[in-house]
Amino acid sequence: MYGTVNGFTYGWITPVVAYVMACLGAALGLRCTVRALVMERSRRAGWLALGAVSIGSGIWTMHFIAMMGFTVDQLEINYDKSITFLSLGVAIAVVGAGVFLVGFFGRGAPVLLAAGAITGVGVAAMHYLGMAGMKLNADLSYNTGTVYLSIGIAVAAATAALWAAVSVKGFAASMGASVIMGVAVTGMHYTGMAALRVHLHDSGIAGGLGGASPAAILAPVLIGPVVFLFLAGVVVALDPPGVQKPRYEPVREPVHGRRPR
Repeated sequence: MYGTVNGFTYGWITPVVAYVMACLGAALGLRCTVRALVMERSRRAGWLALGAVSIGSGIWTMHFIAMMGFTVDQLEINYDKSITFLSLGVAIAVVGAGVFLVGFFGRGAPVLLAAGAITGVGVAAMHYLGMAGMKLNADLSYNTGTVYLSIGIAVAAATAALWAAVSVKGFAASMGASVIMGVAVTGMHYTGMAALRVHLHDSGIAGGLGGASPAAILAPVLIGPVVFLFLAGVVVALDPPGVQKPRYEPVREPVHGRRPR
């Protein structure tokens, strides 16, 4: 017997707020990536790490805000805390791998394709790991074709966002890239949710599932990562613009046999 799934229990409130959080995390992360590219190599790692944590936190926050609107008729849904927070670590680590590729190995097509693939797969891995953390009296299964489509959406949009962030100059370009990245995250999420099938257990409704309730998960989602994103935004705002020139003088060629002063 299949359960009746509703991903929009509170209407458009959770999808819109989730999308905004995904865009915020992407905007901060991509701005950090742009700034890293104009720094000397020895200074890039810090900005790239900040960018990876920003994007990963935005993805994770988006997922669990969207999940506040997810219900299955007649079933209680709880969450395993260890798996839930493991999914945050996975998001940051895999997105970080993609961002560091772009930051240290250039903007060529092979690098961008590899970085986009890694970042997109990281988005998908975070989603399905987060889903695996749900505790309910039912078994979850997925339509394979729709799952592959969700991964494809994430990879394509993440690649486009990284390309826009490193290839098109200016603040507006980074904001546009963050909108694309937000589409990648939310599009992947709701496509993945469309692939979900919930097979109810014969016992029906039952208590004592263990884990944490959605309300208990909401607090760290809104307090922890959102506070981090706010602080990251302050760091980005107070730092000189990312379009500044590298902080070193280029070597000038001698003129008429004379050494440059």
